[in-house]
This record gives sequence, C-alpha cells and structure tokens, in this order.
Amino acid sequence: MSKELIRLANCTMAFDEEVVLNNMNLHINDKEFLTLLGPSGCGKTTTLRIIGGFQKPTSGDVFFDGVRINDVPPHKRMVNTVFQKYALFTHLNVFDNVAFGLKLQRPDGNKLEKSEITKRAMDMLEVVSLKGFEKRAVSTLSGGQQQRVAIARALVNHPKVLLLDEPLGALDMRLRKDMQNELKSIQQVTGITFVYVTHDQEEALAMSDTVVVMESGVIQQVGTPEDIYNEPKNAFVADFIGESNIVDGIMLADGLVEIFGRKFKCLDSGFASREPVDVVIRPEDVDIVDVKDGVLTGTVTNITFRGVLYDIIVDFKGFKWLIQTTDLSPIGSVIGIKIDPDGIHIMKKSAFSGMFGDYSSYSAEYDEIGDAEYEYEPESTEDGYET
Repeated sequence: MSKELIRLANCTMAFDEEVVLNNMNLHINDKEFLTLLGPSGCGKTTTLRIIGGFQKPTSGDVFFDGVRINDVPPHKRMVNTVFQKYALFTHLNVFDNVAFGLKLQRPDGNKLEKSEITKRAMDMLEVVSLKGFEKRAVSTLSGGQQQRVAIARALVNHPKVLLLDEPLGALDMRLRKDMQNELKSIQQVTGITFVYVTHDQEEALAMSDTVVVMESGVIQQVGTPEDIYNEPKNAFVADFIGESNIVDGIMLADGLVEIFGRKFKCLDSGFASREPVDVVIRPEDVDIVDVKDGVLTGTVTNITFRGVLYDIIVDFKGFKWLIQTTDLSPIGSVIGIKIDPDGIHIMKKSAFSGMFGDYSSYSAEYDEIGDAEYEYEPESTEDGYET
C-alpha cells in the first residue's frame, strides 16, 4: 500500500472574497504521478501554489508526511517547482544551470564539495538525456532541451515532490508527446512524487497514475485514467475527458435503460426504478449499421476527416451525436446505430446535467448545423428490447 505524503484538509482559498478553492480535501501518495486537470480558472494552479508554499490557504491545513506545514516557507519545504516559463539563467551554461542550487549554502550552514556537486549534476543530466550538453549555452537549446534543463535543476536537490505547472504549454504537439514520455520515464527512474497541472486531458491520461478533475474550485472526481475515462461521475467529467454523447435516460431496472423511448441493455445497477439519469455513450462505442438493423436511426449532417477516422455528426430526433468511425457515410444519408451494453455508462443527475453532450453547437470544430428531419423509427421486438 502506498504511503501518503501530502494531504490538503478542508482547504479554502479566497481572493477579495472570491472563492477559488472550496473546501478541498485531497491526499497525494509518495512516488505518485498525480495530475490536476481542469479548465482555466478551476483552481488547479492555486492548489499547486498552496502545496509549494507560495500561497497560504484562507482556511484549512496542509500536511507533509504527517506534519502541518501551513507556515513553512517554500525554501524550507522538500518541494521544487517547474513552471511553464523555465526561468533558466541565460548567462550560465547547461551544467551551471543545473548545479546552481547545489552551490548554495545548505540549511545546516555547510556547502557541498565540488566533486559531489559535479557528480550530482552530471548524474541528473544523464537522467534527462542531456549528457554531453553540459558546456552548451542554454540559448542554443531547443524548447524540449531547455525544459529538461529546468527539470534537472529542480530534481538535482533531491526534493520529495516536484510541482509542474503546465510545463509543456510552449511546445509544439509532436514535442509535447515526446516530452510526456520523457517526464513519465524521469518520474519512474527518480521515484519522486510529481504533481502536474494541465488543461490537456490527453496529457493527463497518458502520464498519470492518478487524475484529479476540477471545476470552479471543487474536485469533481479522483481516479486512475481508466476510471476517469470509463466511469465518469457526472456530465462535466464525461465531457471534459474525451468526447461524449450525453443524453437523458430513465433507469428502468438494473441493466436496462430507456433512451429516446427505446430500451437499451447496459451494465449499470443500483439506481431506483424509473430514476432519471444521464447516459454517456463515447463516439467510438457506436456502431453504424443498416437502417433495418438499427436500434436508432438518424441523418448524417456533418463529416470531418481526421486522418485515421471520420468524425460524423448524426441527428437523432433533433439531438446531435458524434460518432467516430472508419466507415464514411455521406451527408444526408440515413443510418442505423447499435451500442453494446458495455458502451453505455449511467450517471446520476447533477448540476451539470443538460449542459454537455449535444453536438448541435460544437463550434470549436464544426460549422453551425441545423436540425435534420428524423425519418425512420424501427419496430420494437417482442421482448421489449431493441436489437
């Protein structure tokens, strides 16, 4: 069982009476890669700054290895930070940037021997794959290389925790993906706890042991990447973590939900009979079939080519669904769909119900599209299930 290293207990943070963190309770384990994920303004960077000692919570407590550290300044915490802007010393070469903190006087009044400084700095450069770059000027390095220098400088003092505030934000997409792998590898090699802040859900899913999804200063869900994606707790989490079709449903019984007046088998249970629910169906879990074989039928209103697959917008009774498929269905065509029970996830109604999941106004990637006329509705089978 992992040992708890950091705990935020009932932490609230307010600026000029505006609450940006609302009674947060969170624990972080030793050697864990934990990501704070959410949109801008959700409180994730504030949480990071509280852990680092740059801000003191308005109320609540911060514990490090069981000891309350609310009043411990940043330089006395066993925590280092890597920011989006790396703040490297441009007048120093790579080695001197990494070794800078080692040359300072230690809390006990002593300084490290030169040989120890050299060994630790060179060892860390090897960890971040920059061995042989020690004499290079940092201004001659690429963005990814500069980031690795910043990480080496932060890790060379052997902190227990490394805080990373959107450190990949300035990099292009290909380099971001490469650095995601680098960061996860560095974390596993060093065994240091990483607390990572991002608004990029793919980044969070790729690197993390644990993901904390936040919105409006409140934790919405904590879990593994697989749990967060496959078992979202509410419509906000389902929408923020990947694409989702989120429709109103009625739970008829364990393993049976009604959507658009049709009955679908599912794997969920524990809901009250005829309880209104939110139903999440991921675009990749929808199978396009012939109209005569469809549980539901709809009209294709928009197609976007994504390289490996197509994003298809389909109108079902005025509600637009996103379907991701390798099969092209032309705009205006009527298609049928089927969904296996394990492709349907049932959630309790929440404050976010009705806010997400309809692709009628998906303006980030699609043009404004009008309603298509619903043309076909298959007959139900004798046992009441749709097949």
